[in-house]
Amino acid sequence: MLGSLGIEIFMKLSVGLKIANSLSLTPQLQQAIRLLQLSSLELEQEIQIQLESNPLLEKVEELSSSDADSNSEAEHEYENKDLTQELNADYLPDDLPVDTDWDEVYTHQSTALGAAEFEEREDNRQSHLSLQEHMLNQVNLLHFSKIDQLIAYCIIDSLDEKGFLDAEIEEITASAQHLLQELDYDDIIEDEEVLVVLKHLQRLDPIGIGSRNLAECLKIQLEYLPATTASRYEALKMLEYYPLLVANDINKLMKQTGLNAEQLKAAINLVKTLKPYPGSDFDSGESEYQIPDVVVMKKQDHWQVQLNPDVMPKLRINSFYSSMIRRADQSSDNQYLRNQMLEAKNFIKSIDERHKTLLKVASCIVRHQKAFLEQGPEAMKPLVLRDVAEEVELHESTVSRVTTNKYILTPRGLFELKYFFSSHVGTTAGGECSSTAIRAMIKKMISVENPRKPLSDNAIANLLKEDGIDVARRTVAKYRESLNIPSSSDRKVLI
Repeated sequence: MLGSLGIEIFMKLSVGLKIANSLSLTPQLQQAIRLLQLSSLELEQEIQIQLESNPLLEKVEELSSSDADSNSEAEHEYENKDLTQELNADYLPDDLPVDTDWDEVYTHQSTALGAAEFEEREDNRQSHLSLQEHMLNQVNLLHFSKIDQLIAYCIIDSLDEKGFLDAEIEEITASAQHLLQELDYDDIIEDEEVLVVLKHLQRLDPIGIGSRNLAECLKIQLEYLPATTASRYEALKMLEYYPLLVANDINKLMKQTGLNAEQLKAAINLVKTLKPYPGSDFDSGESEYQIPDVVVMKKQDHWQVQLNPDVMPKLRINSFYSSMIRRADQSSDNQYLRNQMLEAKNFIKSIDERHKTLLKVASCIVRHQKAFLEQGPEAMKPLVLRDVAEEVELHESTVSRVTTNKYILTPRGLFELKYFFSSHVGTTAGGECSSTAIRAMIKKMISVENPRKPLSDNAIANLLKEDGIDVARRTVAKYRESLNIPSSSDRKVLI
């Protein structure tokens, strides 16, 4: 179940704006959503784009001794400031003293916003938008009220990889309502309002996005076709009896719809031209490279979890440009730098909170799966998103996003954080056993079997039962197939 990441963003990922009387958080909300779900490689690219577009943002580089000696006293004072205090400032002073006039420093360096290199990089990035980013860009162009925008954000956050809505309407209503309460708004959101916004989103590109099932998705696409489209009416009539279509009960389908065989065939052919999964075009696939986001190692009988320093950017506000802002100047140039300052602060805080959330979730997973780290897959404990979400006080959707495409390096290898989640199977002793552990047991049994007399699924089920794990033969078959292990007849060696 996916919930409202928007709530978590406002509650947990404080993006650095005072929002008591405003809902104009569209850029920050988009940014927080994007950063939370980015892989390490994608995050690196995003940081590079921000560095090139915002002169107030800079990366902290390792300084040589000579470079350190050449730094001014003012820069040293800036670096020694509490960054948290700096970022939490909700306004920029207008009349602080400066050492130089604006004209002396403004023309020395360019922001390079119009450089061809930046434009090419930006264009390249736009070609790889995620489904959520694509939808958010469209929503921000609509004349939605602020409340409808927030509802739309909650809906978009609840889309699965196929583009279907993976949450109930009541859940989205509750999420949006919770968000308004956090903002001290008294408005009441009804389910009907969510349905209205959802209907608008379903007509955006791709058509049918946010459908709750395949039948609804196909119906929306048919309705979008011109009324003169051949067999359109018949196809819509046929979808009213979608269960019969899935069951391939043609006779009953003809009886219920009143369509003859030729009409039904033409309607089916039209439906075959539609797109069953509206989000499929945005599936970028798995990354070719896997860089660990988190590293876990054992020191003095304790498992220590830390973020990979190689993927932890060290960012700060550029002291040179920030000093220009500290004057009572209402010019457009000064206002531009003020805006860039706020954007830089928001970005740094979002990055920081992303890493804090990742470390918190990873540490919780390691605490639950110590047995796996010490003994191997057979000792994996049952663990679901809800268990971690409750322990770290986050929403399940946040835990889901923070564990997707994030990797942890352990003494037993590199794993995606989602690997450590698995359902449970009851034991004869009244306990629970992880499905991952059962798969490992099955794999081990098959690896030591007699190749002339391989273990059947039923035999494996009986062996597991002897170990106190009560699983059906068909469950063993399912687990075996998930391991890409052929059946006993295919494994048998005739020598």
